[in-house]
Formats: sequence, structure tokens, C-alpha cells
Amino acid sequence: MKFEDILSDLKNKIYKPVYLLHGEEEYFIDILTDYLANNVLDEAEREFNQSILYGRDTDVGVIIDTARRFPMMSDYQLVIVKEAQTIRDIGDLKKYTDNPVDSTILVICYKHKAFDARKALVKSIDKKGVVFRSDRLYDNKIPAWINAQLKMEGYSITPDAARLLTGHLGTDLSKIKNELGKLMINIKAGDVIDENIIEENIGISKDFNIFELQKAMGNGDAYKVNLICRHFAANPKANPFVLTITLLYQFFTKLLIFHSLKDKSKDNVIGSELSINPFFARDYRTAARRFNISMTHRAISLLREYDLKSKGLNNASATDGELLREMIFRIMH
Repeated sequence: MKFEDILSDLKNKIYKPVYLLHGEEEYFIDILTDYLANNVLDEAEREFNQSILYGRDTDVGVIIDTARRFPMMSDYQLVIVKEAQTIRDIGDLKKYTDNPVDSTILVICYKHKAFDARKALVKSIDKKGVVFRSDRLYDNKIPAWINAQLKMEGYSITPDAARLLTGHLGTDLSKIKNELGKLMINIKAGDVIDENIIEENIGISKDFNIFELQKAMGNGDAYKVNLICRHFAANPKANPFVLTITLLYQFFTKLLIFHSLKDKSKDNVIGSELSINPFFARDYRTAARRFNISMTHRAISLLREYDLKSKGLNNASATDGELLREMIFRIMH
């Protein structure tokens, strides 16, 4: 089932006897678990009917015994198993999930990796309960997710601002959600969040960031490129060299795909092929005029070279700031 469908059922008090919430992305698992913990039972019922077990401190036998209890003065008992990925012989839970107790809601939180869908336990739960795989969102999906989260709260965000947040915060959805919460406290409902609001409230520079660096490189604006590099070198914690290399690598890889496109005139086609917002198609057209296919290949090669140098290979003493300036100079020339 999809996250939205499961949450909708829970809000309508449609409960299943067993939930297996598994995968690399903790955010969606935590949202569903917290909703169940806070809404299935009222405060008085929780004292006798809500159990939270931790994988490192429990075993399959204890989980089954707890799940087979009947609720006291309540329609349900809720059993949440956290850190289930640490439980040995977790597959033995099939003894319970084949015939779960209807008055028990058993929630298995299996984080940091996906549970093997071929296992008998997954198939057993899928027949009578819910199996939800929580996958990490790719970088290119984060801006749309940010936009959707803000839209639900009555706000909107410009493409540049969403991309700026993504570039700075990465794919940590909990961290992004926390920063969005701070933003919404400080602005009025209905306001459009732009780069100025991001800079004022979160402290991410609208002028000195990775996307402005990409744009300046694509435009061949050596002066601005140098200013941004100096800013990055002076603020390494906010602009780690490894993140700069990663995002530039993504940029030039997409530029290579752009060069292979037959139709470079339609923004929506470019957006689909490069997995970007069509709004940014113009940046790739501009960059493609500055970096031909050969130069793009060379840029990718240089990024790999300096990634190794940042890890100490063929680099005795150069700082990340020095490596950054040298790498960008070589890419531009």
C-alpha cells in the first residue's frame, strides 16, 4: 500500500491486525507509527493496552505472547515493535501473523533496509495486514515533496527556493520537515516562499550556493564563479567539498544526457529526460553552449579525480578550499 492510502485508512479508523513498516527512509515509518501511537487509543486506554518493545531487548517469543493478550476495557491493544531489524529469527513471527488476534494491532518497525519480500513472513503479513516499504526519495523528487508538504499547509514555494533547500539539506526528510516548520512559524499562510525568505529564516545564501555556482559556470561568468568558490572555501561547514563534488557530478551527468537529446527545444521533454523541473531547462541549454560533449566528459573526469584527492590520494597537504578552486579552474579552462 502507498503511504497516503495507509494514513487515510488510519484517519478513518480502518485498522489491520499487523503492519510491517520497512525500508531505508525512516520518515514515513515514523509518521505512521506516531499516528498509531497517538490515535488508536485514548490516554486512559494506553496505560493498559499499549506496549512498546525494542528489538535489542526482546525476542519473537515475547512479541507473540504480548500480541496474543486481550485488551482491557478497550476494543484494541496496540503493540509497537521498534528496531525490529535487530531481532534474531524474526521470520518466526509467522507463527503469529498467519493467525493474528483481531483485537491486537501489531506494528513492526524494520528500519534502515528493506525486508526481503520473498520471505514467508512478508507474504503472511500481506494476506491479513499491511506491508509498506519506505524507500528513500531521489534528489530530483525532493523539491516536489517540499512543494506538496507546503501546499497542504496553505503555502507555496518557488522552484528556485525548493531547489535551494534541497541542495542545502539533502534528502533527509525529517530535517527538511523541521526547517519547513520553522519557516511556517515566521511567515503568513498563503505567502509564497522564495529565496529571500529562505535566506532570512534558514540562513542559506541565495547568492552563494551550489546552484548559483552551476549557473555561473554555465554562463562562463569567471568573476562570479571565483566569488562563490571563495565563499565556499571560507565556509566549509555550510558548503562541504564532498557535497559540492556530488552536486556538480549530478549537474554534468545531466548535461551529458542533455547533449544526447534529439529535441532540445521543449522544456517538458528536457525536464522528463533529466528528471528536473522544466523551469530549469534553460540552465542546461546555456551550459551546453559553454560545455560541449568533450568538455562535459572532461569535467566529470576531473570531479572523480578531485573526489579522490579530497580523500588523500595524490594530495599531501592541499585543503578542501584549495582543491575546490583548483578543480573549478581546470573545469572552466
